[in-house]
Amino acid sequence: MPLIVSASGIRGTVEGEVGQHLTPVEVVSWVGAWGQWLREQHGPVRVVVGQDARPSGEILRPIAVQTLRAMGHTVYDAGLTTTPTLAMAVPFYEARGGLILTASHNPAGWNALKFLDENGEFLSPEAITAINSYRHKLHFRATDHPAALERAEEALRHHIESILRHPWVDREAISQSRFRLVVDGCNSGGGIFVPALLEALGVEDMILLNCEPTGKFAHLPEPLPENLSALSEKVQAEKAHLGIAVDPDVDRVAFFLPNGQPFGEEYTLVSVADYALSLQKGPIVANLSTTMAVRQVAQAHGVPFYESRVGEYHVVQKMKAVGAILGGEGNGGVILPTLHYGRDALVGIALFLSHLAKAGGDAVALRDRYPRWAMVKGKVSLSSPPQLTLALWEKLMSHAPDAEANLEDGLKLRWSDRWVHMRASGTEPLIRIIAEAPTLAEAEALRDSWQKLLLSYL
Repeated sequence: MPLIVSASGIRGTVEGEVGQHLTPVEVVSWVGAWGQWLREQHGPVRVVVGQDARPSGEILRPIAVQTLRAMGHTVYDAGLTTTPTLAMAVPFYEARGGLILTASHNPAGWNALKFLDENGEFLSPEAITAINSYRHKLHFRATDHPAALERAEEALRHHIESILRHPWVDREAISQSRFRLVVDGCNSGGGIFVPALLEALGVEDMILLNCEPTGKFAHLPEPLPENLSALSEKVQAEKAHLGIAVDPDVDRVAFFLPNGQPFGEEYTLVSVADYALSLQKGPIVANLSTTMAVRQVAQAHGVPFYESRVGEYHVVQKMKAVGAILGGEGNGGVILPTLHYGRDALVGIALFLSHLAKAGGDAVALRDRYPRWAMVKGKVSLSSPPQLTLALWEKLMSHAPDAEANLEDGLKLRWSDRWVHMRASGTEPLIRIIAEAPTLAEAEALRDSWQKLLLSYL
């Protein structure tokens, strides 16, 4: 399967033919091209490198580190880390860029190279295209004087202290609530970084589940309810106030109620947006595949709501354009620009717990504050990344003359009380189909009918 190249990284399975998979050869090629690109723009610079707990990272990260040193760049090696921690480490170490090896929610057989700029933000698609052009003209420095290798030992401390200093994070309220929390770390960096954050927030009662960072995921890594049955059962058995689940690189977070039911992955952003707007008014941004409840929360607070293409890079660009105070994606990704422009499960946890503590500590009551839209997701798997054309979308639009159509990212059709969104995935070779409606049956019918129609044209 060809590598998937986007602003979300250079992603692929780690075993197989060179040119089709993320092999060590591809790591040298892409990382070397990035190093060459950096050198021609800035000369020798500092970069920060890290990985999630996938076993392949232990092979690929040292290759990336030594490639960058051979290109003349000083490397600050963060080792096992999270995407948001590394993002914050880039400006902290006065680096010109960052690289984390993580395939995020993809299964363990995958990995990815995610490149960050000097602000710790994902590179633009144009920058990725430029880097790709350097892959055939690499020029390595003499290896008898390799550039320096340092340890990024302060990255986690800096990240947590920055969260604690944020005025919206109420450590005193969290500590006084005496929460009992169950944490599912997905056998990756979250198993270390989430408990460290909670301890800093004054949480003393934690039950840890899948928190050994072996990279051998105990369940599929995407933090969806169907993958988190063990967390649901543990929350009930331990009579916990809340369950917390993160993905392998800790940029997405989902919560579980004391009764074992999911708070709702989509409602991480809903609740955090409600809390943020209670403290400061300003625009909110979410991607096109996010629940209508975020729009409703923004309207209730009297602030503008904007949609963007799916993907962290696109959300961030829209946030900057409209001056948003908060943004994110319905997959559990929260972006707080006064901390950094990137999805961050740790800050999402801190803001959610502050909100919960100030609301009285009852997660069920907090969930009941928000609308209950039903969302369902589907996908059409393909052998290679799909090429979806405007002509295809126009054919589909002809079947919904009464809908508001958005072609910014695939095709989204929106009615007053429901919507369906069809788009090519940026991380896997498939087409995603997401629908939301007042009831589960209506959402499923909406998804199934449009999936059938899409397949008829494909």
